[in-house]
Amino acid sequence: MDPKTLKIDLLVHDLKTPLAIIDAGVKSLLKNPEKYGPISKKQEKVLNRVYRNSRLTQRLVADILELGKSREGKINLDYVTPESLIRQALIEIFDLHNSGVSDDIKQCGSLKDLETVLDSADIAIESDESVWLRSFLLDEAKMLQIIRNLISNALKYKKTSVKIRCVQTDESLSLSVRDDGEGIPLKNQQQIFECYFQMDPRPDSIVRGHGLGLAGAMILANDMGGALSLESDTGKGAEFTITMPIKSC
Repeated sequence: MDPKTLKIDLLVHDLKTPLAIIDAGVKSLLKNPEKYGPISKKQEKVLNRVYRNSRLTQRLVADILELGKSREGKINLDYVTPESLIRQALIEIFDLHNSGVSDDIKQCGSLKDLETVLDSADIAIESDESVWLRSFLLDEAKMLQIIRNLISNALKYKKTSVKIRCVQTDESLSLSVRDDGEGIPLKNQQQIFECYFQMDPRPDSIVRGHGLGLAGAMILANDMGGALSLESDTGKGAEFTITMPIKSC
C-alpha cells in the first residue's frame, strides 16, 4: 500500500474510538436521566442532533475503511438476502432522519408489511418474494454501502417517489433504485461517477451533489466483480443499478 494512503487509513481508523465515546456519552445522557439528571426539551433537541451526526460520522469512517479494504482486494463473502441488505440500508438511512420510520421498518415481518410502511415514505419495492428472501454469496458490508448510497441519493433528488427493484437472472442479481427527479443529462453521466464531480451550479441547471458517494460505490462494485450502471436523461429521473454475478443457495 502507498505510504500516504496507509497514513490516511490509519488516521481514519483512529477516529473510531473517540467517535464511539461521543456516541456512548450522548446516548447515556438521553437514555438515563435518573443517573445524570433531567434535561430540557431544548437540550434534548441539541443532544439528538449531536447523536445523529456522531452516528453519521461513524458510518462515513466505516465506509472509508471499507474502500481501503477494497483497494487491497479484501472481499468477505457470506450468504445474505436482498431483504436483509435493503432493510438494513433503510433502517440506517431513516435512523438519521426519521427514527419513527426506522423503528417501523425494524418491526416488519414480511415484504407486504415493509411495503405498507414504506408507502408513507414514498418508497415502493418491486421484487418477486422468492428473490427477496433468497440467499446470495456477496460481500455484505460493500453491498450495504452501495445500496445505502443509492437509496439516499434517490430520496434526496426525487420529486414524489422512489422505486427499489430486485431482479435475478441465471447469472446475476440486480438491485435498482429509481427516482423521479430531474434526471442527469447524457453529457454528464460518465462524470457523475468521478470523485468530487458536481453538476453545473447555475440556477437553471440540475444540481445533483453525489460527490464521492457514487465514485466509491463504483469502486466497490468493480472490486467485487460487479458493475454499477446509470439510466437517465434530463427530466426523466435516474435509475442506478448494481449488478452482481451470483451463486445462490
